[in-house]
Amino acid sequence: MARSLLDDEQYKLQFAGHETFPLRYGWLNKAYDQVSHVLSEGNGDTNSVFNDESAISLFGVGKNMVVSMRHWALAAGVIHMAEADEGARIGRLMPTDFGKMLLEESDPYLEHPASLWLIHWHLASRPGRATTWYWAFNELNEPSIDRELLTDRLSRRIAALRESGRMKESRITDTTIRRDVECFVRTYLARPVSGRAVQEDNLESPLSELALLQPVGVGSAFRFRRGPKPTLSDEVFLFGLLAFWRQLYPTRREFSVEAITHEPGGPGRVFLLDEESVADRLASAADLTGGAIRWDESTGMRQVYAHDLDAIVPLDLLRGIYRRTLTARAA
Repeated sequence: MARSLLDDEQYKLQFAGHETFPLRYGWLNKAYDQVSHVLSEGNGDTNSVFNDESAISLFGVGKNMVVSMRHWALAAGVIHMAEADEGARIGRLMPTDFGKMLLEESDPYLEHPASLWLIHWHLASRPGRATTWYWAFNELNEPSIDRELLTDRLSRRIAALRESGRMKESRITDTTIRRDVECFVRTYLARPVSGRAVQEDNLESPLSELALLQPVGVGSAFRFRRGPKPTLSDEVFLFGLLAFWRQLYPTRREFSVEAITHEPGGPGRVFLLDEESVADRLASAADLTGGAIRWDESTGMRQVYAHDLDAIVPLDLLRGIYRRTLTARAA
């Protein structure tokens, strides 16, 4: 059943756009706020947020970082490019419902672990603006890797896509691939803390807090940390499962633990969960969804069944996480 979304022509593949900068603290909130502000002012030209000369002083970063902020806000799903109006060359940048839930209603400063897992899901679950992120989590199967191995494997995959006619982009050079790999590693691999400068670098990307990449030994090698994820809430797992189910397999009525664990684009691959961890999450699905998803292991097959997926509102699942946190703090 396994299929790679890299071979699906509905996804436009991109291997650049971040200007070598990984996602940084505060970027998503600032980008979302400015796009929302322009809309509220009635200007309508949200593309000017990142294109005007004033963007440098507005965000307090250099021109390349402004471009990177726009890239990550789009890749993380907090803003999106709407369809172009008649006569317009490109569409307007618009806030998404997900962005509003996360950055307006719930956690603008990404203080809750669920927020980081949700951003990771948007980067790694589908190819697009962060294609290397999707490829690394969903296709790469190496016990130990380093930057050179990642670059070699990714170069081969891109060559295969070109050979099949799937990708005709000729501007993806070896340098582009190396920079994308380096940015990917810096997104997730926290640097050792040994001094003030390194401490600041260590906080470069919030997603390093997820510890999905871990150093191996004292060299440059690292590995993906597969297994239980204590900071991953069941609601975020279900959010990923619903997106996987509805978008990729809308006519399916059931899934096995094995499929959810290993299928590209599924929560098992994206969140680096093993089969037992996935089974534990699925066992709570019925309670969290009011029976819309049902778990059954009576026959020894360990499967989930879709009873009424349309009854589930994914963003409401997520809002419950933040409501509980506020209630706990108030108590």
